Amino acid sequence: MTPRTGRHFLQIPGPTNVPDQVLRAMAAPTIDHRGPEFAALTLRLLHQLKPVFGTSGPVVVYPSSGTGAWEAALVNTLSPDDRVLCFETGHFATLWAQMATALGLRPDIVPGDWRHGADPDELARRLTADTRHTIKAVCVVHNETSTGVTSRIPEIRRVLDDSGHPALLLVDTISSLGSLDYRHDAWGVDVTVAGSQKGLMLPPGLSFNAVSDKALAAARTARLPKSFWDWEPVIAANQRGFFPYTPATNLLYGLSEALDLLAAEGLDEIYARHARHARATRAAVRGWGLEVLCADEREHSGSLTGVLLPRGHDADKVREIILERYDMSLGAGLGKLAGTVFRIGHLGHFNDLTLAGTLAGVQMGLGLAGVPVDPAGLGAALEVLGAP
Repeated sequence: MTPRTGRHFLQIPGPTNVPDQVLRAMAAPTIDHRGPEFAALTLRLLHQLKPVFGTSGPVVVYPSSGTGAWEAALVNTLSPDDRVLCFETGHFATLWAQMATALGLRPDIVPGDWRHGADPDELARRLTADTRHTIKAVCVVHNETSTGVTSRIPEIRRVLDDSGHPALLLVDTISSLGSLDYRHDAWGVDVTVAGSQKGLMLPPGLSFNAVSDKALAAARTARLPKSFWDWEPVIAANQRGFFPYTPATNLLYGLSEALDLLAAEGLDEIYARHARHARATRAAVRGWGLEVLCADEREHSGSLTGVLLPRGHDADKVREIILERYDMSLGAGLGKLAGTVFRIGHLGHFNDLTLAGTLAGVQMGLGLAGVPVDPAGLGAALEVLGAP
């Protein structure tokens, strides 16, 4: 393989680039996870996490990928054969529904075209028809990582409230937390699912559930089997700064540093930065003469952009050329989007010059791959980035 110079551009939508400060924090010596120093770290972290989720309630931390937090959300709140309404907004929404089936639940799938978010009007129709309230939970992916489409969670909550339906609202924020505006309490979410490797700027290995009072009440009667994922012993141990299992100590060091970085920049500033980078990326895509996968202007993601290639062009070949020629990784099309879409990640530890370099590499790679593009695309993005 040709020797590389310079840095690798990791522009997949997660895992994202880890700041040097976070890497250095994780390199600290491991401490006793039963000692007072660790207890102080845990209590500080749990307090720091609350504003990121927009909650005053408990946030449960697991040493796992986000898939573990998916499972925790389901097994803590539901019982065998419960109906769960799942919106098929993309590949990861589909996987969450498949997990529900494997756990003994009955998911009702709301089909989607993977270009739109969860439809509040369809939710209203489904809830109106459920006069016996057999639907126990509604599962929505806030920001679908496979497509770059963001569902409108406040509208979903409003439908639940207006219908008077008691179903729980479970929301996956794995590629939105710490990047897009999100408010667990204000939006009436019952369980928020998150992971460490995207907006929180850490390596994979930590996952999270933010939990409402309603969800905690549901957990007292839920009958799906659980042990490791059980909220109750974690929340109880957390009161003293500990965990009922061996935690990922050095990842927690990194989390502390990452939360300090988020607080220093400010959440509102972070959300605005991500939105601006997303606008610049869409300007480039449209300037090239290509199509943004997300088809609803209200639902564009601030953390990634899916790019739909013209018929006859292979998105994986484009990604291969860009990786080989420019040492840049882009996200693949997943599931039924394989080969037709590539994804540009613009989230986490990221700035204007990194985005400019990313889009320049994409433009050059598209040309090398024989995809007809207008080179004015990059200039359109730079105009957005250069605006006061």
